Amino acid sequence: MTEANENGPEPQVEIQEETPAEEEVGPAGPDLSLLTERGRELLEASLEVLKDFQPEPGALSDLPQITVDPVHTLEVCRLIKDDPRTTGKMLLCLTCVDYSEYFQLVYFIQSLEPERTLVLKTNVPYENPTVPSVTSVWHAADWHEREAHDLFGVEFEGHPDLAPLLLYEGFEGYPGRKEFPFYEYQEF
Repeated sequence: MTEANENGPEPQVEIQEETPAEEEVGPAGPDLSLLTERGRELLEASLEVLKDFQPEPGALSDLPQITVDPVHTLEVCRLIKDDPRTTGKMLLCLTCVDYSEYFQLVYFIQSLEPERTLVLKTNVPYENPTVPSVTSVWHAADWHEREAHDLFGVEFEGHPDLAPLLLYEGFEGYPGRKEFPFYEYQEF
């Protein structure tokens, strides 16, 4: 039987164990939980193939992802295409993302046998966005690189012809950049 004081029964106090905050635990590394077994195998193979280039592993949703320094982009792409462990024979897409402080180039690379996709990322500085062209590895990179050049001003060293693809010759500025005064622009 519970004894009551003048104000009624004593309230029950639930004691909870303290758990350390996320910052105190430290980073656990990239979240690879959405990768399939084949995705994990491709990521491991890619890390082994590219070990000389300090690749950073990761995942883009359920796709294995590798991040490398921009100066190594051409060598890395050639290895991904030619090495039998990765066989990245086809460039599906190359896109540029403006993070205001830097640009991130994202390459979606397809292996046909076995069929699987690898994401390659590289970050280039906003002030001097220069990266080697991969047109010598995949001819499909031609238009993708020209588009990134038109819209973001990324220079692709070694590209055979960075003539405007989407904009007219003499267009001023880069309309893909966040800083572009899009609503103030008048075409003629």
